[in-house]
Amino acid sequence: MLSRKDLSNALRILSIDAIEKAKSGHPGAPMGMADIAEVLWRDFLRHNPKNPSWSNRDRFILSNGHASMLLYSLLHLSGYDISIEDLKNFRQCFSKTPGHPEVHCTPGVEVTTGPLGQGLASGVGMAVAEKLLSQSFNKKHFNIVDHYTWVFAGDGCLMEGISHEACSLAGTLGLGKLIVFYDKNGISIDGEVSNWFTDHTKQRFLSYNWHVIEINGHVVEEIIEAIKISKKNISQPSLILCNTVIGFGSPNKSGRSISHGAPLGEVETSFTRKQLNWPHPPFEIPESIYLKWNSVNKGQQLESSWNQLFKEYTKEYPELSREYIRRLSQKLPEQLSSTFKKMLLQLNNDPRNISTREASQNVLEKIGSLLPELIGGSADLAPSNLTLWSGSKSIHNTFQGNYIHYGVREFGMTAIANGIYHHGGFIPYTATFLVFVDYARNAVRMAALMKTKQIFIYTHDSIGLGEDGPTHQPIEHISTLRYIPNLSVWRPCDSVETAVSWCYAINRSKGPTALILSRQNICQVARKNNQIQNIFKGGYILREYGKNISLIIIATGSEVPLAIQVAKKLYQDGYNTRVVSMVSSDCFDNQKSAYRDSVLPKKIVFRVSIEAGISEYWYKYVGMNGVRIGIDSFGESGPGGMLFEIFGFTVNKIIDRIKKSFF
Repeated sequence: MLSRKDLSNALRILSIDAIEKAKSGHPGAPMGMADIAEVLWRDFLRHNPKNPSWSNRDRFILSNGHASMLLYSLLHLSGYDISIEDLKNFRQCFSKTPGHPEVHCTPGVEVTTGPLGQGLASGVGMAVAEKLLSQSFNKKHFNIVDHYTWVFAGDGCLMEGISHEACSLAGTLGLGKLIVFYDKNGISIDGEVSNWFTDHTKQRFLSYNWHVIEINGHVVEEIIEAIKISKKNISQPSLILCNTVIGFGSPNKSGRSISHGAPLGEVETSFTRKQLNWPHPPFEIPESIYLKWNSVNKGQQLESSWNQLFKEYTKEYPELSREYIRRLSQKLPEQLSSTFKKMLLQLNNDPRNISTREASQNVLEKIGSLLPELIGGSADLAPSNLTLWSGSKSIHNTFQGNYIHYGVREFGMTAIANGIYHHGGFIPYTATFLVFVDYARNAVRMAALMKTKQIFIYTHDSIGLGEDGPTHQPIEHISTLRYIPNLSVWRPCDSVETAVSWCYAINRSKGPTALILSRQNICQVARKNNQIQNIFKGGYILREYGKNISLIIIATGSEVPLAIQVAKKLYQDGYNTRVVSMVSSDCFDNQKSAYRDSVLPKKIVFRVSIEAGISEYWYKYVGMNGVRIGIDSFGESGPGGMLFEIFGFTVNKIIDRIKKSFF
């Protein structure tokens, strides 16, 4: 007769076999957490392997993503579209089983994990999304949004600073349906963590307002009881501290760091099979074990019951039902497009000299009420980022709002918002000063890797912010963001370009968008209405002075009005000049070559770039012999206008450089 150990050993052996075949991977955590995983997935997790996107499924996140073979083994045994051949292709190119879980690669993976702590933070975001949706859509007798978020995390996740940011906020928000299993095995790559990680984890999480319980992670009864107790506490997130043995079952490598990140080896694998009483050859699972593990019938019954509930819900609340379907299918409201078109024409015909951060807030005022899925937040800078609009309502206390006060938690904020999006039902926007993107960068990168529809609002975009000085004045930041694949970066020059940037970001489905906005007011640019559509192409001809153009000036953001002044003066001096507003270089680069050549003809070699940031990026457009007006040092503390003059951003200084270089 099969025991529960036989079922958890199937996870251990599959993980060992795949890692051994790949000659690469991390067997220690899968072997140590197998007993916990078996209990959770077979007794508690609500999911349907035949429909991994069922909206009311429980969310499971493997934050310690190096333990990926544990998750792949779980998915395979449960009945997901992960075959034995997929397990044999672990860590191979283009397989369904990459080295760390990837959301668009493997059915059943909710978010990409690997950089430690971010999966935990994204789990917080998923729990936030569940609670918000339940408040919006659930009615008496109709709990159509009712699921848990389960997270596996290791010592590394809790050592990373992001765990403090995210878990502190989770406790404040009282996310009772978030349950985290901490794999407390005391071992990391370098050895015993007691030499460098002596936190009193229980007291730490109690101080966050979490419910905490400690168990032996290899005793089934303790695991079951801990989960039952945690599920009953709906006012606090739960941390289950699971004392485990890394590499459990390995006679010579269990409890040691050598089992963390390297295959056990052929000899030790053989010893482990004997230790676990597993007589079967590699990748062979007895049918009796498959039958015990398979969750297809149970999952289909769960979803079928929910479908019946939703059918009855639709009869009682047809409008809410339609709205729920619209939001989960990521379909934008029909009136949004016409609202943007009308707004753009109004802004173009009524220019006002305001900052682009204020222009961004004005866009929110226009579209916020049309997009109930739009959920905002700022890292304690809402009055400076201008991310609040008249309809903003904090989620704190009631969970019936659309705005999260994240506190000074840039990294946690960004990763939490990633989780909110990947849960479904929301378009998150987050904000901080551009210079502080450094705190959040790895979560920004993960958003791009996961093609997360998150909108980053980064204000105070240059030395124009003034007196706060070089600690707050971004220099290299815009360019470094442009180098992140899948991240679309927009630096608008006025209200019209800001509205276009928002429109592009809201409609974009292939990744995150960063809006780089000014603190200082900017002279609005007059343009013809028929030029507006070209803004959506990222770069466009804004002005031309003369017919036979011999010089092109490319500028972004607050430097566009300056470029126009320079072009006017050059034209007066006899130089026919074109001004190109490069609001988004990545968007421009994705246009057809015919359009790009029409804006930047190859025959025009006299080219100038103007941007108040590092200049190296602009070689790609102006060439090695072009003039790059930028800032390649840190800034200074002083009034913004004075700083622009000191760093050479004046009409006369720019013209002098151009003439010395070209004429």
